Amino acid sequence: MEESQPHQVRDKYHRPIRDLRISVTDRCNFRCVYCMPREVFGPGYSFVPRSELLRLEEIHRVARIFAQEGVTKIRITGGEPLIRRDLEQLIEMIAGIDGIRDLSMTTNASMLTSQRASSLYDAGLARINISLDALDEETFQKINDVKFPVSNVLTGIDNAIAAGFSDVKINSVIRKGFNDHSILDLVRYFRGSGATLRFIEFMDVGSTNQWQREQVIPASQMIDIIRAEFPIAPVSPNYQGEVAKRWRYLDGLGEIGFITSVTHPFCGDCSRARISAVGKIYTCLFASDGYDLKNLIREGVSDAVLARFVRDTWTNRIDRYSELRGEESQVSNNPMRVEMSHIGG
Repeated sequence: MEESQPHQVRDKYHRPIRDLRISVTDRCNFRCVYCMPREVFGPGYSFVPRSELLRLEEIHRVARIFAQEGVTKIRITGGEPLIRRDLEQLIEMIAGIDGIRDLSMTTNASMLTSQRASSLYDAGLARINISLDALDEETFQKINDVKFPVSNVLTGIDNAIAAGFSDVKINSVIRKGFNDHSILDLVRYFRGSGATLRFIEFMDVGSTNQWQREQVIPASQMIDIIRAEFPIAPVSPNYQGEVAKRWRYLDGLGEIGFITSVTHPFCGDCSRARISAVGKIYTCLFASDGYDLKNLIREGVSDAVLARFVRDTWTNRIDRYSELRGEESQVSNNPMRVEMSHIGG
């Protein structure tokens, strides 16, 4: 059932705004080939000057305005959000906003020490999504491209669970011929572990990951691979617009999810807005242009003006890129999409 919100701001396709993803930095300590490939983000690449990033009080204000317009879920993203040293303070500030019922974060877990996990939990973070695309060292280091050991990420996952997080999700982007051999390895490792594994079809996010449709392994094929060893069955979604298609292990050892943006787009139920590290609103993960909120904030406008800007941005929204991906004109007319490192996943 759809939740009632204060304004129920809706876009041109009658989609409400419920979810907000906020990037707190464009920097990351990994150079994952599908997100920040080294040939683009290597030596000489200029990251955003820290003065251009939204400050804590600015992020808090943005989150509060969006909550007034109907947002109930906020996810902190990057880059790698744990690079932001004042992150716990921000989490505590956002957790105190009326109407925010779900506060989560996406991380690569490379910096998720036991102390950091506990401090984030104590600050009010409810859930953690951790990116992990392979378990064997060769493939994992080929993906992160910084020679970072997979064992340290697994330790970060253990630290999250030990800190008290009851909802830890492991996100794995699967690319044909690259890490598809990792599917069953990941299933075997996380089944019954207390963490929920989610497989993501390789998407054409940004303009630098050299996406080709031939490299996409459909979720249906992943399901067949898994079912050959572990009986699973579909589960009804928790709410309208839930991104992952849920399946459960028939032996009771947890769930598994599949995010099918390529083969079965979910644009029709998309309720997500994104704030980039420099304070621009993006109304689609595959957008090329954002709407500058930071300049308004630093010009000193009132909350009412900011709220009107948010409403106008959302009510004019017509994005449905994934549904149009198959049309050649959609790709050619949108050649320079915003990079994932600027707006998170």
